[in-house]
Amino acid sequence: MKISNAFYLLLISGLFCFGCNQKEIGAIEGEIETDIIDHLGTPTTIKSSEIPALEKQLLEQGLVNVEEVVPEIRVELKYSTEDNFFGKDVYGDLIHAYLQPIVADSLKKAQEILQSEYPDYTLLIYDGARPLSVQQILWDNLDKPDSLKPLYVADPKVGSLHNYGVAVDLTIFDTSINEPLDMGTGYDFFGYAAYPDREDQMLAEGTLDSAQVANRNILRKVMNQVGFMGIGSEWWHFNAYSRKEAGEKFKIIN
Repeated sequence: MKISNAFYLLLISGLFCFGCNQKEIGAIEGEIETDIIDHLGTPTTIKSSEIPALEKQLLEQGLVNVEEVVPEIRVELKYSTEDNFFGKDVYGDLIHAYLQPIVADSLKKAQEILQSEYPDYTLLIYDGARPLSVQQILWDNLDKPDSLKPLYVADPKVGSLHNYGVAVDLTIFDTSINEPLDMGTGYDFFGYAAYPDREDQMLAEGTLDSAQVANRNILRKVMNQVGFMGIGSEWWHFNAYSRKEAGEKFKIIN
């Protein structure tokens, strides 16, 4: 008697799942069913791998997952955690950083330059493209008078370069010690110690040391070499385009 592939695989799953609960058996059978259908060439919907709504939103607007362009890069989206200035998770299930395709390509070049000189180093992304809807959430949840809010977060009425998918927040991760380089402050630190424009002053006052500034210079060097521009108040923030250029080339992300 000829046993079908489907029957054989389900039989094997039952043997391996002896003692499993019904939920576990159902999950494995579901996976096997998907494999069989794929093998037979019949279209299938994979229910277990639905991507988050926010991620779909970014994909639909033409952005790319940076990790698909730069496989070696690391990503730790701070706004998908409570480890940020606002103490709130505003990205939910999103764990991948997205950027405009041309910006992701530039980041790949920066990664290559970094690793050619420092093989143990890799870029670590804290934030990438940010929908305007999320920008509004940040604005609304910031416990500051409206007149002071622009010092901490871009007004959604104006938008941020993050909202165009052309800005990235990042640092350098040292794989030899399994931690980021010491940049003198953490991410989302609001104070002069985070200002590239104030580094000489902070060095003179002893708030920063020369090693911390040297680490920042490594990051700035590789980013500047591929066309990214830093800003005066955040060592981690880099723009691929000016606001005018971004407005001309791209649509704001909703």
